[in-house]
Amino acid sequence: MPKAATILPLDRARQIWIHAQRLDSASPFGAGPEATRLTVEHLGYVQIDTINVIERCHHHILASRIPDYRRAHLAQAQSTDKSVFEYWTHALSYVPVRDLRYFLGAMKQHASSPDGWYGSVAPEDIRKLLKRIRSEGALSIRDIVDDELVDKHHLWASRKPSKRTLERAFYNGQVTVSARAGMLKTYELMDRHFGWESRPKPATALQVTAYLLDRALRSQGVVSLDSICHLDAPSKKAVKALIDSRVKRKLLVPVHLPGQDKVQHWAEPEALEQGFAAPPGLVHILSPFDPLIIQRKRLKAFFDYDHIFEAYVPAAKRQLGYFALPVLVGDRIVAAIDLKADRSKRQLLVQKWTWLDAVGAEERTAIDAALHRFEAFQFAELATTPVDG
Repeated sequence: MPKAATILPLDRARQIWIHAQRLDSASPFGAGPEATRLTVEHLGYVQIDTINVIERCHHHILASRIPDYRRAHLAQAQSTDKSVFEYWTHALSYVPVRDLRYFLGAMKQHASSPDGWYGSVAPEDIRKLLKRIRSEGALSIRDIVDDELVDKHHLWASRKPSKRTLERAFYNGQVTVSARAGMLKTYELMDRHFGWESRPKPATALQVTAYLLDRALRSQGVVSLDSICHLDAPSKKAVKALIDSRVKRKLLVPVHLPGQDKVQHWAEPEALEQGFAAPPGLVHILSPFDPLIIQRKRLKAFFDYDHIFEAYVPAAKRQLGYFALPVLVGDRIVAAIDLKADRSKRQLLVQKWTWLDAVGAEERTAIDAALHRFEAFQFAELATTPVDG
């Protein structure tokens, strides 16, 4: 523990983080389509996932913070308002378009040095693809019917070689996902989608480092190197140098969490001075990919809760269930519920319920009410769109 570190009780640390995640208010971003843009901008990114045993996590994360959220709001943000775009953070995610310039350098790097998965795509194939989109307009993998199908060498691969070409052009920043129907993506030339006459100027390396730190401070409140650079170890050296600089200028304060002697944390002074607490009885049924849950070591440190994602664990070895959802009541995770959506019967099925902490009668009533709201969200707009692609 640094000598000048402020000791931060765990309950206080949880409240700061919950507030930063805007899970201490029933409707922190207002209502309607605009709330989707505001939520993504505040969180920095919203992870996309393919598992749909219940509603996919990008919709689930938004619905946890926007009571009247509708799937069409995200489609509007992506395709009409063009206020969010898809790219890689620690996973494929929706990212605010206002932050796009911080990703242009990564796109350029990928174009010049693709990883092994996409390195086999010939430049000529990309040129042909871009020419086709330029001539015919945006297209999805289903629009490419002249592929010679190949054997799959990986579970997540496609039999269509053009899919890998599309994906390489996507990571290169040459095309972007202009629309999404389930998991079926439509690709458009990036410059044409955004109506650019010239591209925005890419952020410098120093600006990208500041962006990573500021994004984490805004959405986490109390940060560590691991939480700022989640699955991004190469960025840690530059981020740590920026943290040290801000500490010297008293823009950041070192803090110590009890029991976390090996992990350094920091916060902005104003975050430590605010007075707030999670409202009693406010319940959130969270996705396992929610920003509050996805960093498992951090979750354990703040909440003393080990969340286990068991979708890929043999059934006999599962403890919480195939797709368990943590239940946040105030500032405690009190249960994990394994749910499954029966879309034909419009019912949310409880596969397994694991209590993690004692709750009173009022809290049980609030959890039941939250489950009913979550079930209503599941079936408010039954998906009729494709799920592959």
